[in-house]
Amino acid sequence: MYVKITDAEARMVDDDGPMSDTDLSTTTDGAARGGLRPATIERIENGLVVVLAVAGTLTIEPGLWWFPLAVFLAFDLSMVGYLRSPAAGAATYNAVHTYVWPLVLAVAGLVAGTGAPTLSRWLTLVSLAWAFHVGLDRALGYGLKLADAFTHTHLGWIGKDAGTNPR
Repeated sequence: MYVKITDAEARMVDDDGPMSDTDLSTTTDGAARGGLRPATIERIENGLVVVLAVAGTLTIEPGLWWFPLAVFLAFDLSMVGYLRSPAAGAATYNAVHTYVWPLVLAVAGLVAGTGAPTLSRWLTLVSLAWAFHVGLDRALGYGLKLADAFTHTHLGWIGKDAGTNPR
């Protein structure tokens, strides 16, 4: 049997039973204890990915500093799934907005190595540009999409729905 509880009720109960108003040490958001919320930590981490992707690009090919910016919107072509439905759009968007594929390209670049230096360099540059895109999206709060709405992400609601729960 399942019991539906409100968000407020969920925040007031932990494994040891009901919390008092002054017992904030067991909350999961960290903010009550003076810490950072998990979404904030994730945004900071993704900002670091952006910095590392730029540094990697500058290290590999300083003259192509503009490359991550030039291909930035190409990764957003994955939103084409939204023409079908929010669920299809979330699936195609999330399939592209993950660190898995940039990692696969980076490994392919390493494997190509000295046997094909031009291929290796371009695979690595594309992987860095892809990681730059994903990292910047998440650092700005554009997380992985949930199937119910484009504006509903794993980091919360975005756009006109930010700070609300429209459903």
